[in-house]
Amino acid sequence: MNYDRKRSDFIRLVALSVLHRKRVLKLTKKADYALMAMKHLAEQSTAGSRSAKDVADAYGIPPEALAKILQRLAKAGLLQSQHGTNGGYTLARAPHTISAFEVIQAIDGPLFITSCVTVRGECDQADRCNIREPLRKVNESIEAVLRRIKISHMREEPEEVGSVAPKAKELVTIT
Repeated sequence: MNYDRKRSDFIRLVALSVLHRKRVLKLTKKADYALMAMKHLAEQSTAGSRSAKDVADAYGIPPEALAKILQRLAKAGLLQSQHGTNGGYTLARAPHTISAFEVIQAIDGPLFITSCVTVRGECDQADRCNIREPLRKVNESIEAVLRRIKISHMREEPEEVGSVAPKAKELVTIT
């Protein structure tokens, strides 16, 4: 097997591992709550603004935690907040223009599967590491997938009988 083929297979394996093993890449609870709130606000957009308490009550999220999360999303420009009696939050843009990546980044900051894929990443193995570049590509692929997932796409759909799980090349494309 040639080197490029081995490298490609390794990258695909790592990407699948990252996407399927909860222990490797896991969203924080805050990011989960943020995505839930954004989806809720998108679905309720015709009803006007929603308070943090309304959204928290709808999903059993601690109201104080959600209030802070919504404030961060507003500060990032993803939500608009209105004060007053009829105040609350609305999406700042159409749901088909807001990506899951933007939401996660607003809450958790930069998304990296390992510290070495950052510009300043430090590692005792830096001089001998032979997987830094493949991991960087995996990280970029995960980011690309999250950028393609829009708030408007985040809906529960019943799984079709006899449906087959997507193949590795359908999940990510690593070049």
